Amino acid sequence: MVMGNQILSAHIVMVVWLLLSCSITYGSENDISCLKSIKASLQDPNKYLQSSWDFNNNTEGFICRFTGVECWHPDENRVLNLKLSNMGLKGQFPRGIKNCTSITGLDLSMNKLSGTIPEDISKVVEYVTSLDLSSNDFSGEIPENLSNCTYLNSIKLDQNRLSGTIPAQLATLGRLKTFSVSNNQLTGPVPSFPSSVDISDSYANNPGLCGGPLKACQGKSSKSNTAVIAAAAVGGVTFAALCLGVGMFFYVRRVAVRKKEEDPEENKWARILKGTKKIKVSMFEKSVSKMKLSDLMKATSNFSKGNIIGSGRTGTVYKAVLDDGTSFMVKRLQESQHSEKEFLSEMATLGTVRHRNLVSLLGFCVAKKERLLVFNDMPNGTLHDQLHSAAAEGRTMEWTLRLKVAIGAAKGLAWLHHSCNPRIIHRNISSKCILLDADFEPKISDFGLARLMNPIDTHLSTFVNGEFGDLGYVAPEYTRTLVATPKGDIYSFGTVLLELVTGERPTEVSKAPETFKGNLVEWITQLSSNSQLHDAIDKSLVGQGFDSELFQFLKVACNCVSLNPKERPTMFEVYQLLRAIGGRYNFTTEDDILVPTEPGDADNLEELIVAREDFS
Repeated sequence: MVMGNQILSAHIVMVVWLLLSCSITYGSENDISCLKSIKASLQDPNKYLQSSWDFNNNTEGFICRFTGVECWHPDENRVLNLKLSNMGLKGQFPRGIKNCTSITGLDLSMNKLSGTIPEDISKVVEYVTSLDLSSNDFSGEIPENLSNCTYLNSIKLDQNRLSGTIPAQLATLGRLKTFSVSNNQLTGPVPSFPSSVDISDSYANNPGLCGGPLKACQGKSSKSNTAVIAAAAVGGVTFAALCLGVGMFFYVRRVAVRKKEEDPEENKWARILKGTKKIKVSMFEKSVSKMKLSDLMKATSNFSKGNIIGSGRTGTVYKAVLDDGTSFMVKRLQESQHSEKEFLSEMATLGTVRHRNLVSLLGFCVAKKERLLVFNDMPNGTLHDQLHSAAAEGRTMEWTLRLKVAIGAAKGLAWLHHSCNPRIIHRNISSKCILLDADFEPKISDFGLARLMNPIDTHLSTFVNGEFGDLGYVAPEYTRTLVATPKGDIYSFGTVLLELVTGERPTEVSKAPETFKGNLVEWITQLSSNSQLHDAIDKSLVGQGFDSELFQFLKVACNCVSLNPKERPTMFEVYQLLRAIGGRYNFTTEDDILVPTEPGDADNLEELIVAREDFS
């Protein structure tokens, strides 16, 4: 009897084990099959998937270590999110994704995918809460079936070649918070979304759209003689307008000649924009009022030379003041080889970059060949001006203010290197691109040269056409390899730290002997080899009770400008070292630089939790 019970127990245990094993294996095999199908269906010229997605590994949760794959649990092969953005992938929408039955987030943005979005999209990604197909080459219509993805709270289809109308059924998605289809070829009325859905600039650059926040849709006339009456009216007016036009032509021409004589410095490029003033400025900030190009031109006095507050190799910055007194900065970018689509893709990414110590990109505008960026105003100008222009006028920055600026700037750059998704190499760090707000809080600006780092090869990103930043800040290895790395940013930032502690310019050292022809870093290296490093510190700072902090600060700067890139610290380490030096001043209130200033969408997290409960 005992033997019988033991056999029965063993059978029960075996059955339970088999049931559990089958259920776990089924989920795992589905998701593995899903990723295999995606890898096989997409062209991968940069070999991101080829090098990372290795299916020969059978360890528990092995797919969770694939590039772009996030799992519900690291030891369980169930895909939660798939983030394959900016990988250069080609092909059509990967239908094999339907086998990832637990997926809640799909991001295929900034690739080269083409074809149509599947008509049965809800059967392919039924439970997704976020869908991002922006910045690709998808064409055709937006499928009505998308409205059956009832968990969606974010849809991004902007910057494609989609045509036809926007399905009105999308307005029934009760969880939707964000919807964007800008820069497509869509026509017809827009859906009547509830006020909770963010549609600011969602329809930009789709001239055929109407209704809602856009111009009213024109209905067809029911009377056939309406066209005849309108034509007669137009004909009667045309002759009078023609006569008036001839007279106005000569009058305007005479006024223009007179204006040119009175204002010889008028910008020719700004005058060329005449006729495009109705172009909207795409804004990223809800708190900023909507603007058109005409508003920018009026706020900058038609981009007059008197409004220029700075210029560099990436462009010219203008002071702009609206009628209500609001001030901001407008940057006119230099001409580049990037296509408009590449520019728009980069703007879409940079517009989401938010941190306390980064200058926020408020919006942008593309008019003919001109590309204009809108930023918050920084009343205290650049760190370069505060250090060098003020010194020339007999005013110097006190030490605690210099230390505050160094810590804040280090924090912002460390966030770009270590926490921003995707991570960013600045490539053009200098005291001129560190701006100071009304409270002298530092904000890193000028992402004109920044290129997003590759998803796998995150330590490396090549220059385009061998472009370099300001000469005094360029890491020595750049001249040999033409390759930008985070260590190059650290070298440039180390030069900024040397400026702060010595008060010297990066390419001109006033305290060096007349025979010295090198730059600031070379002068510091020479002093260090002769054990005279203390002579480098700004004399106005010595003897004020900060000598220990000054020398520690100088040592951090020296480590950053080491000739061997491998010997330079990471940007996170630089921030921690500087923060320790300034610990007694309580400059920082956040313990973790990896947390952005603005929190994420709590509703999105709620959606993930709801979706996960449904899967369970």
